[in-house]
Amino acid sequence: MAERRAFAQKISRTVAAEVRKQIAGQYGGSPQLFKNINAGAITSNTVPLTEAVEPVDFEEYLITHPPIVESGPLRDLIEFPPDDIEVIYTPRDCRTVVQAVPEEGDTDHHVRDCVRSYTEDWAIVNRKYHKLGTGFNPNSLDKQKERQKGLPKQVFEADELPDSGSYQDDQDDLKRRSMSIDDTPRGSWACSIFDLKNSLPDSLLPHLLDRSPNEEIDRHNEDQRKTNRHRELFALHPALDEEDPIERHCVPEVPKEHFGQRLLVKCLSLKFEIEIEPIFASLALYDVKEKKKISENFFFDLNSEQTKAMLRPHIQTAAISTLARSAIFSITYPSQDVFLVIKLEKVLQQGDIGECAEPYMVFKESDATKNKEKLEKLRSQSEQFCQRLGRYRMPFAWTAIHLMNIVNSAGSLERDTELEMSLSERKGSWSERRNSSIMGRRSLERTASGDESCSLTGFRPATLTITNFFKQEGDRLSDEDLYKFLADMRRPSSVLRRLRPITAQLKLDISPAPENPHYCLTPDLLQVKPYPDSRVRPTREILEFPARDVYVPNTTYRNLLYVNPQSLNFANRQGSARNITVKVQFMNGEDPNNAMQVIFGKSSCADFYKEAYTSVVYHNRSPDFHDEIKIKLPASLSDHHHILFTFYHVSCQQKQNTLLETPVGYTWIPMLQNGRLRTGHFCLPVSLEKPPQSYSVLSPDVPLPGMKWVDNHRGVFNVEVVSVSTIHTQDQYLDKFFALVHALDEHMFPVRIGDMRIMENNLETELKSSIAALNSSQLEPVVRFLHLLLDKLVLLVVRPPVIAGQIVNLGQASFEVMAAIVNRLHKYLDTSQDMHGRNSLLSSYIHYVFRLPSTDPNSPSPGPGGLGGSVHYATMARSAVRPASLNLNRSRSLSNSNPDISGTPTSPDDEVRAIIGSKGLDRSNSWVHTMGCKSAPWGSSPGSAPETMQAMERCGNRMSSHTESASFLQTLTGRLPTKKLFHEELALQWVVSSGSVREGALQQAWFFFELMVKSIIHHLYFAERLESPRKNRFPERFMDDITALVSTIAGDIVSRFQKDLELVERLNTSLAFFLNDLLSVMDRGFVFTLIRVYWKQVSTKVYALQNPTLESLRLDFLRIVCSHEHYVTLNLPCSLLTPPASPSPSVSSATSQSSGFSSHAQDQKIANMFELSVPFREQHFMAGLVLSELSVILDPENEGMFGLHKKVVSVVHNLLSSHDSDPRYADPEVKARVAMLYLPLIGIVMETLPQLHDFTESLNQWSRQGGPQGNTIGSNGEDADAEGNSIINQTVAMAIAGTATASPMSRPSSFLLNSQANRQHGCFSAESSRSLLICLLWVLKNADELVLQKWFTDLSVSQLNRLLDLLYLCVSCFEYKAHVVFTMQGKKAFERMNSLTFKKSKDMKAKLEEAILGSIGARQEMVRRSRGQLERSPSGSAFGSQENLRWRKDMTHWRQNSERLDKNHRSLSILHMHMDAAQETHISWFLLVPVLCHNSFVFVWVGGGSVWFAFLMYVAYF
Repeated sequence: MAERRAFAQKISRTVAAEVRKQIAGQYGGSPQLFKNINAGAITSNTVPLTEAVEPVDFEEYLITHPPIVESGPLRDLIEFPPDDIEVIYTPRDCRTVVQAVPEEGDTDHHVRDCVRSYTEDWAIVNRKYHKLGTGFNPNSLDKQKERQKGLPKQVFEADELPDSGSYQDDQDDLKRRSMSIDDTPRGSWACSIFDLKNSLPDSLLPHLLDRSPNEEIDRHNEDQRKTNRHRELFALHPALDEEDPIERHCVPEVPKEHFGQRLLVKCLSLKFEIEIEPIFASLALYDVKEKKKISENFFFDLNSEQTKAMLRPHIQTAAISTLARSAIFSITYPSQDVFLVIKLEKVLQQGDIGECAEPYMVFKESDATKNKEKLEKLRSQSEQFCQRLGRYRMPFAWTAIHLMNIVNSAGSLERDTELEMSLSERKGSWSERRNSSIMGRRSLERTASGDESCSLTGFRPATLTITNFFKQEGDRLSDEDLYKFLADMRRPSSVLRRLRPITAQLKLDISPAPENPHYCLTPDLLQVKPYPDSRVRPTREILEFPARDVYVPNTTYRNLLYVNPQSLNFANRQGSARNITVKVQFMNGEDPNNAMQVIFGKSSCADFYKEAYTSVVYHNRSPDFHDEIKIKLPASLSDHHHILFTFYHVSCQQKQNTLLETPVGYTWIPMLQNGRLRTGHFCLPVSLEKPPQSYSVLSPDVPLPGMKWVDNHRGVFNVEVVSVSTIHTQDQYLDKFFALVHALDEHMFPVRIGDMRIMENNLETELKSSIAALNSSQLEPVVRFLHLLLDKLVLLVVRPPVIAGQIVNLGQASFEVMAAIVNRLHKYLDTSQDMHGRNSLLSSYIHYVFRLPSTDPNSPSPGPGGLGGSVHYATMARSAVRPASLNLNRSRSLSNSNPDISGTPTSPDDEVRAIIGSKGLDRSNSWVHTMGCKSAPWGSSPGSAPETMQAMERCGNRMSSHTESASFLQTLTGRLPTKKLFHEELALQWVVSSGSVREGALQQAWFFFELMVKSIIHHLYFAERLESPRKNRFPERFMDDITALVSTIAGDIVSRFQKDLELVERLNTSLAFFLNDLLSVMDRGFVFTLIRVYWKQVSTKVYALQNPTLESLRLDFLRIVCSHEHYVTLNLPCSLLTPPASPSPSVSSATSQSSGFSSHAQDQKIANMFELSVPFREQHFMAGLVLSELSVILDPENEGMFGLHKKVVSVVHNLLSSHDSDPRYADPEVKARVAMLYLPLIGIVMETLPQLHDFTESLNQWSRQGGPQGNTIGSNGEDADAEGNSIINQTVAMAIAGTATASPMSRPSSFLLNSQANRQHGCFSAESSRSLLICLLWVLKNADELVLQKWFTDLSVSQLNRLLDLLYLCVSCFEYKAHVVFTMQGKKAFERMNSLTFKKSKDMKAKLEEAILGSIGARQEMVRRSRGQLERSPSGSAFGSQENLRWRKDMTHWRQNSERLDKNHRSLSILHMHMDAAQETHISWFLLVPVLCHNSFVFVWVGGGSVWFAFLMYVAYF
């Protein structure tokens, strides 16, 4: 027998135990699974599949191998497209017609920074082809549903279900109509006169007898086979059953203003029994459980125009914004405890609330005629009060709506149904009781987004009619009293039920708010898009005060202040002060003219006023207040801004020489205290006299000399001031940090913060302490100002400030606090994370907000204006030239992409150690803290070496030397050196970090990796270096840092995966995504080297422990890295593998010259393409890693990895599926190049053939009467039951080949699937086997036919047998299965049909075998027929002579059953049915292509052409 080729040697693997013994000593005792590639001997040029080979220098290869093709699809495979990466500045979507910005032109530095942060464009890095990576594979279930519409329908008789009712009738009818074939005199269909008369003629075959050249026939047949073929194989294959792929990095949501669930409330009408005066109403939401008001007030006016005219002396012109009668409320945490509270007020008049409300409770509308005179008198009195006291209000009545009861009840009502709420219907409770059982069944337990049962988005709109109101009690106006009332309303025995109500009708319409309502105003009175007409009555958005903290960054300018007077105690004040109101003014100085017009109006009035008055409680010296005064804060505040409270006694009764209002007290609140906005609860003393000059800079708590105070200067006035501002942080630590940074910007000293006065000489200490103190700040303000805070920290990293002539490096301090902030967000906001543990707030910051300083294209100068910097920031850089004494000696360079890799390692770990050890972390001109260097943080990491520690110690403390050189340069030139690059400084700080800082960075490594990548891209883009050679883009010191970082993180993964698997999983995926990103911007050969560093460290540990967990992590890493959108280009698909030198050149024939295979060297080149040889893995580095992992994990000797079969197969499946649907590879020639990267897959699958799931068992089970399914391999290598179970009979096969008998040595067992009983190793699951086979078929379908033909000719007979068995297994695997739902009778009939069909197949198989063997001729057949020896044909059954039932749809006897599954399952089943049918037809055709097209392959196995047609029919039919 001829010498076996290399691939055959690969099939005969070295036993794993022997391999372990051979390499145990060489590789430190780590058992390595070794696949022999060449000649069965371990040589120095062979690298085991468990290790990564040295990759080709990618950039050097592209330079030395210029593309031959100038343009076209193949040219695009060679290099990345020029528009691969771009930085796009996208204007942020402004939801208002006019952008929210301060009205004042001149603002301070902090306000300008905030406004810039809220208005600047998004800086987005766009990887244009990123969606073509495997993470966004279009072969999903939804996409397949769309593609299914265009698939031609394939009809199979298996899809038709027998009708049990007509089955027997059809059988009897057929028996009456026709005689069986075997019942005719000669048993021949052709001789049956009766059947001839009843049969229909077949259509003629045109050109059947025409003479045509064989080549033309073959070409015509090939074209016919390719007609109407689906171009994408994986589009016909069901998508893998997996959740979101691990390699998918979804784009984070755009930062936007927060809104909870939105509720639209329309106030339709308000009507009392009598109409004698204007009534003013307000709405607000309250949470009883939290005891908090959760919305601002919405004021609305439903009075008639006639009634409004009574107030004309006090209200000139009403602004359109105050005429709103509908409002949109936002509820972030909806619950069963939320109430909608309606409060009514009226014009102040003489008498207490009870007296004023009495007419509304006594008079009825029906008695208007009888009480006409009394009503006229009341109306006349009201007009007098309106004219005199029209500016003052008094409490009148209130009511409340249990919001969730209305929402739940409205969910089951029609749109026009009204809910009428009256006291008599409540049966002891004010709450709506239409669906009272709801509350008993639902839990009040809260979640992060409110109660799960509380949703305001899906209920039907409902109209409510509220018929009763409660009279306000003058001594129960506080919020505490209101919460008690609301809690009492939910009890069956409500105290409020016994109160006498005020009869009225208030109609409200409640519905979910539309997504984009028209004519809407924000809480700042800005028009929301769309706003077609400014004259239309608007809808007001009501600002929410969330019940709990909401962690959303600020994205729009807002600066509001809410003043809530609560109570006043004038019991000890001498004099007459009973009808008390409080006038509230916002002042910017002490003069009365300094009152600012910034107080929002309520309803039917102007937009803004200079003062606001609280409601009056008649004859009460210690009143409670329930007013809310809304103020528009100026953007910039000074020490003179304050709120002035003036207390007045209002004279309700008109008397001579009596003023309408008499001042009875004064107090104030300075807006700023030590530079910070003052908010919170205040208990203020009240002065009896006007405050003196310059009082605004002092607090009223300060006892000013000569002033008289109420109650001896005790606090008597309680007020709450609440700020809703995106300017003021309301956090002392953030305020101090921003204040110090802005002091640096403005270079204004001293700086007063709190009680401290900071001079320039102690600014450095205070600045560092303020940075460290950011860890103590509250999380909510940190999140609100997250974008600005991170921007400032980045600025401090890249531009260290100059303080007192010295450069202060704050890189380490900024890095530490960034790590702390990121970890706090991860810990406390774990609900807003994606599948990779990436916090959505941080990922959106990186994607949209982060930019390098001075990279804004609109920036007028290259100064630091991009992030609010100034000329007072130092800009220093590390020297590009290192001292000669620090150059490392390199004995030999293994890779042009990474010349620091030197020497030949003696173990898998040695090379990694050499890589790390050769990377000196010298930072000659960078200042780093001494303690950070002495701790040698990386020394304890696995995989590190003493060389690494020595390199770390080189960083040293270089503060003094750098300061001297920088100061000297500044003195000499008048300016500072160039700025630092953020990604370089970030990598350095990470490498030298230690302790808790390093641990924090590792916990959230993804954040720093992504930050580093975006910084790199911004730098390259704005420096116009994206077109420059990749080897020249970055300095060597940065490459050193990246290498050390990757190596040490790989060591952490290896050492900690058994202790903290969750952390290691995040770290592993973060590192993989980082390297994936670097492939787009850095030297690709260098990135390959980083991948190899990771691979070596993990490999050593994997095969030392045989731990599948670590191997699973490596598969995740590999899948993510290989998900790059230019994965094919990275594998150099157009490169030609260089074969070893041939000992003697061979003579080429004319045929081989034309086909391109002309020598032994070319034969070896073809062999290398089908093997995982070292040249293949070097030039196709990433594809080599994927296929090596597949080969190693599928190795039957590698028992510990059995559980990873599905995972590793899915990696390959996902890659090929992505290639199949990629529009860049639609051209057949391009797709053939891609398929060449996976040619070794054919050999891998052939090796795993005995482990694959036996899909042939379902085919053979109908002809077996028992025993185990599958073939039993006998001791002589032949099947024990060859006749019954073999797929291709050995004797028949050899007869086709022209050989009388089969040689045991020339062909092994015909099918290599072991029986279930004899499988020693785990068999693949059906799903994994199916996925692996579809991958194989994709390679066979798309690979170059000439390459396949040449490889086929070099295979031995045993390999060809195995290949044919594998192809037959593919046919069995993808054979179409019926997708029907059976009844019991239908199932029995279907089983009978199948049994007869398989029996027919067996009979036809026997006839073909007899014809091929020549064991029976026409004469013997006639004798057997006449003697009745021929076995009864299935045609005697109910199916008659209609054997081609599949193609005779009109004669099909089976009817579809009416029993189906539910709609979703049915549609899914139909989809799979169409896909399976199309897939089976598609695969059946192209599986014959290698047999039909490559005659040399057929003749090698067959041995002649005389029986070619019989062989083809034999293989194709079965």
